Amino acid sequence: MSRDGAELAELVDQARDGQPRAVARLISLVEADSPQLAELARLLGAVPDRAHVVGLTGAPGVGKSTSTSALIGALRSAGRRVGVLAIDPSSPFSGGALLGDRIRMTEHATDPGVFVRSMASRGQLGGLAAAAPQALRVLAAAGCDVVLLETVGVGQSEIEVVGLADTTVVLLAPGMGDGVQAAKAGVLEIADIFVVNKADTADAGTVSRQLRQLRAMAAPRSDWQPPILHTVATKAEGVAELVSAIGEHRDWLADSGELQRRRAARVRSEIEAIALATVRRRFHQLTGAPALDGLTDRVQAGELDPYAAAAELLAGLR
Repeated sequence: MSRDGAELAELVDQARDGQPRAVARLISLVEADSPQLAELARLLGAVPDRAHVVGLTGAPGVGKSTSTSALIGALRSAGRRVGVLAIDPSSPFSGGALLGDRIRMTEHATDPGVFVRSMASRGQLGGLAAAAPQALRVLAAAGCDVVLLETVGVGQSEIEVVGLADTTVVLLAPGMGDGVQAAKAGVLEIADIFVVNKADTADAGTVSRQLRQLRAMAAPRSDWQPPILHTVATKAEGVAELVSAIGEHRDWLADSGELQRRRAARVRSEIEAIALATVRRRFHQLTGAPALDGLTDRVQAGELDPYAAAAELLAGLR
């Protein structure tokens, strides 16, 4: 084994022992799209599906980070080991996480049973980061019982979380817009659990009524009826009920076979994404910018149409 391979194997062993620094370094390798990713996947091996992945999504300002922090406290009180991936918008200059949601979770910073990582979306649509699936594998290998996946908060496009989460929690809050507009966004259709946060403010009851009406009109995806819960995350009110609902949904997933179906779909998407990324790299290596630039000039000059240009470019891969 090479020196780099030996160091990677040591990091994996340390991560399996729950050492935070090793977990952080492995996730950094994932984010950087390191050439060692294939070896890392081999070393991680078949990670048991122990970690229950809970996605938290919703429009900006509904209190996702505060709710995540409150959930960490409740889960730790129950003896659960918790991992958190907080997906932030990217800095247009450094490409790094712009908001750094860890500052909202400083009360858990010294808890060895909690690992919190902010990841930059790096322009990825859907409210997630492209590296999120592999980062989840690292956290599962590190022995996390629950992984909280907090999306960017882009509102109408962050529905990709349903492809990674076992349980998807959609947060809303009074004053965040008309419920019908929220339904148009498509975000409500992915909810396994609805949470009306900031329930101690005016119009919380109105939001709940709108949700019940929308839920009644929606075609059911399964025999699971998403509950509508009220929380005040800043005071940890209603968080115990949320943890209970997450547990009930986990039991339903296991009993109905839906858990296996969702996780199989997740792995399928992960394999496809890795394969497409490999093809994309090979495509650029074989064709190169000059070939693409030349075809671009010919299309602009009217010598070729875009489809013919694409066919000529693809011919170079054979």
